[in-house]
Amino acid sequence: MSVMLASATPAAAAEPTPEASAAVKRMDEWRRTRIPVYMNDFGELGRYRKANERLKAPTADEGRVVFLGDSITDMWRTDHFFPGKPYLNRGIGGQTTAQMLVRFRQDVIDLKPKVVVILAGTNDIAGNTGPMTLQEIEANFASMTDLARVHGIRVVLSSIVPVHNYTPQSEMTFPLRSPAKILELNRWLKSASAAGGYVYLDYFSAMIDDKGLLKRSLADDGLHPNKAGYEIMAPLAQAAIDRAMGAPAANVSAPHPAGH
Repeated sequence: MSVMLASATPAAAAEPTPEASAAVKRMDEWRRTRIPVYMNDFGELGRYRKANERLKAPTADEGRVVFLGDSITDMWRTDHFFPGKPYLNRGIGGQTTAQMLVRFRQDVIDLKPKVVVILAGTNDIAGNTGPMTLQEIEANFASMTDLARVHGIRVVLSSIVPVHNYTPQSEMTFPLRSPAKILELNRWLKSASAAGGYVYLDYFSAMIDDKGLLKRSLADDGLHPNKAGYEIMAPLAQAAIDRAMGAPAANVSAPHPAGH
């Protein structure tokens, strides 16, 4: 499959490739299994509720950080990659920005971190919770950063991690995630960071190959980083957190970039 063929979403293609059709079918099947979640606990507030209740309030000099995200965060052994750091992993596999916005108060604001590292968007592009425009995805990011800013939480906005189509496993993930949309959303995230006074965490540039796709060695399924992928991401995340810790909390009146 070429990158050009995959640059359009399957729904928009006049004649979907067999790979795209199979990926859409698999997604439809997966979404049917999620109906109880979407109907009963859309934001999946139950996932971390008890862990949050057991958590003590941070000390003044603790430097607590919350990693908020989807499966890429959920699968990240942050305790291993950031030993001894007061970093909380609040990733949930399969989630979109709409779901993260629902749980932002419980899983971020109420935990009183100094910094939140947000990594999201790939599942929005894939349509995990239904079709979403880039403007709708951007609006969810803007709402989360607004909430963080009002509560004095410094923000690190992460680029969407690139994808590849080099393995049989990637045939289920790559066709749903347009590289062109990833690039466009990453441009917006970088612009929003500059406008809002946030730190932009650029995983994308450090993980692409000469074709502009995720390096084959960094993910077996074309989407989820393996150990080598996380080894690239961890120092980048730490550098971004250090920058955010050293900066004043963003101004409450900081503007957001205009939509499309």
